[in-house]
Amino acid sequence: MRRTVLTLASFATLLAATFSAPAHAANDRYCLQGRSWGYPGNCQFVSYRQCLAAASGTSSYCGINPYYAFALQRYSY
Repeated sequence: MRRTVLTLASFATLLAATFSAPAHAANDRYCLQGRSWGYPGNCQFVSYRQCLAAASGTSSYCGINPYYAFALQRYSY
């Protein structure tokens, strides 16, 4: 009985992870990047100025979101 419940719970978790909506962060253009953020970083910024304001006073910088950059390249011939 315990194994069945555990299997069903694992399957439900797998389905939820597979069919859930993608994170909104992948849709925004600019990422706050740096040593503490990793790569691609904190990608929640719509404008470059917004990202610069968040990076102000830290050792972070702003870059274009790679998901956005590569999506643009895919359609340009």
